[in-house]
Amino acid sequence: MTLTVRRRALASVAAAAIVAGGAAGFGLTPPTTPAYAQALPQTPITAPQHPPGSFADVVDKVKPGVVAVKVKLNADASDDDDDTPGSGNLQQVPPQLREFFKRFGQGGQGGQNGGRGMPQQRGERGAVGSGFIISGDGYVVTNNHVVDKAKTVQVTLDDSRTLDAKVIGKDPKTDLALLKITEGGTYPYVQFGKGAPRVGDWVVAIGNPFGLGGTVTAGIVSARGRDIGAGPYDDFLQIDAPINKGNSGGPTFNVNGEVVGVNTAIASPSGGSVGLAFAIPAETVQAVVDQLRTDGKVVRGYLGVQVQPVTKDIADGLGLDKAKGALVDHAETGTPAAKAGLKSGDVIESVNGTPVNDARELSRKIAGLKPGTAVKLAYLRNGKNDVATVELGTLPTDGKVASRSDDDATSGQPRLGLSLAPAGDVGLGGDGVAVMDVDPSGPAAAKGIETGDVILDVAGTSVSKPSDVQAQIKAAQANGRKAVLMRVKSAKGQTRFVAVALTTKEG
Repeated sequence: MTLTVRRRALASVAAAAIVAGGAAGFGLTPPTTPAYAQALPQTPITAPQHPPGSFADVVDKVKPGVVAVKVKLNADASDDDDDTPGSGNLQQVPPQLREFFKRFGQGGQGGQNGGRGMPQQRGERGAVGSGFIISGDGYVVTNNHVVDKAKTVQVTLDDSRTLDAKVIGKDPKTDLALLKITEGGTYPYVQFGKGAPRVGDWVVAIGNPFGLGGTVTAGIVSARGRDIGAGPYDDFLQIDAPINKGNSGGPTFNVNGEVVGVNTAIASPSGGSVGLAFAIPAETVQAVVDQLRTDGKVVRGYLGVQVQPVTKDIADGLGLDKAKGALVDHAETGTPAAKAGLKSGDVIESVNGTPVNDARELSRKIAGLKPGTAVKLAYLRNGKNDVATVELGTLPTDGKVASRSDDDATSGQPRLGLSLAPAGDVGLGGDGVAVMDVDPSGPAAAKGIETGDVILDVAGTSVSKPSDVQAQIKAAQANGRKAVLMRVKSAKGQTRFVAVALTTKEG
């Protein structure tokens, strides 16, 4: 009430001042346009169109191409596999990220068990997910985590037919898999969109949540380029269409009935939909599926550099206007990068003329190209711009672009899930071994070890190179220890002791 009265009083004073000025002969001048407003469009911003009145026509068009995927899992599949990114235990994921990894599709039919698995029989378990047919001869796209440990796979069509299918190929790094219906015939199929959706575009998701096949939900694209830590090439669409367990592997359509994404993950405090779902973009899906269909596997380009993001402090130190690009920590000897002359301290700014915003984007761009491809890398060295032409190699099967020394490289040896390098070699200074990369499903990640940490000693012994760490871990295992104690310094300079469980890489 007081505020209203004061506003009225001020308005009265202003009016009186204007009247008085006019009586005294002072002319009123038109208000000038502020400088910031002069740069704005002179036409008002309006919504381009109204939301669709119904999605029924789109659903009628595409629903026959969507299938439910039913899987019998191998006897060695455990309950922990239901909610893991890849094959790791959910409990090994840092607590702040666990909800991002609440995968759906490895659940069952709902009911009192909350949808966590179908009845077990003779040591076997079942799982359900979603998928969609992409060709008339019956190729089906779904998520890798839906069929990862499948013993048998069946798909149920919109017309209620249940048909056997076989796994053609899988790609854990993008969580995609390609199936083929084994029964001959011609099947209804859907097509991929020709362009990426924009934030705010309407989308429709169709799938098999909790075993309720043919379920349709709608929403919008909430964001693009999301990195949720699920894999090395995260580039998710975020959508708010309700997605739940069993939608995994199902399609997200635009209003034209084209596939723009594959529903893969949700963030939720309860395991159910709260409007935070993540879909693999159609562009990524097409590239992966094409290779799976041809070769049964995905082969990626390899540069051979260890890179890190360009932070604001690094940008200031290098004299850069913006904190963008990928800083080369090290170019592996004999790799394409080293042969092309790239060195530690170079900042890669673009690939084939397309800007690189950060280290992860560089990894995605390189991995998206085929081995043997010649690429032009624009980079900055000592304040001068230069360009290198690099013929990409083949990403090693253990798979880490930018790994200096991988602690699980040898079969049968204990592993932590870390990629390591001497701290002094990568600009962190002092003693110790720097953590260059962390496997999110590895035991070290479960204890909160992060990229940029420095391992100072292992089992009470100081370490200065990756082989020192490996030696102490093997010694601890030989002594029958189930865990090894490490002293770790964080990027902020805080030192702590961490006990990491020892696991062994299978041969």
